[in-house]
Amino acid sequence: MADQRLVSQLISFNDPDGNHIEVFWKPQIASDPFVPARPISGFKTGTLGMGHAVLHVEDATALLPFYRDLLGFSVTDYGLTPFPLYFFHINGRHHSFAMVGSGRKGLHHFMVELQSLDDVGQGYDLAQQEEGRLAYTLGRHSNDHMMSFYATTPSGFFVEYGWGARVIEPGTWQAHETTDGPSYWGHERVHLPEGDPARERMRDMRLDAARRGMRAADPVPNCAWLESVARPE
Repeated sequence: MADQRLVSQLISFNDPDGNHIEVFWKPQIASDPFVPARPISGFKTGTLGMGHAVLHVEDATALLPFYRDLLGFSVTDYGLTPFPLYFFHINGRHHSFAMVGSGRKGLHHFMVELQSLDDVGQGYDLAQQEEGRLAYTLGRHSNDHMMSFYATTPSGFFVEYGWGARVIEPGTWQAHETTDGPSYWGHERVHLPEGDPARERMRDMRLDAARRGMRAADPVPNCAWLESVARPE
């Protein structure tokens, strides 16, 4: 199996919910850069990893000891309403793994972060061209501050396509409960029918955040020009 995954060593096992997990060491590194099907600025990866993955689970609290205590993932934050949500970090990315206590099992979504907001906007335009492809409209999350949309894959899970998430300092970060809901604005669940209780509940939480004036700090560009302005000769 290690040969198939192009890694030196690999072990596989199931979590208590039956989700298959693989842990690998020393992957092969491609000599040629990734070439996308359309022009994009690239993905934010490196030491932050590929992005994040989110699982549906039957009981999120029951799985905490496995992911937090056994695997050593650190809790970033968590929400308890309208359903349990736990976010975990292993580096500076706000979360590389999360689980939602929806009472179901399986992959909810995985996320890739782009280097440019325009890449996300152009992807959003493309997703809207295909009937039923868009799952969540463009929006901004309340915890990692990601601006993103979600598309439905042929396999039924979602892909989050985003930009602008904050980077945390793992050594000083304190886990805490969040009560603002998943998003400050947008992320309308268009894959659910109008009138669905979950869709309406998420909308009510966003509108409440707007009434309270909740805002996220905009990301600061890593720009040599800005640095030269800040430090004129």
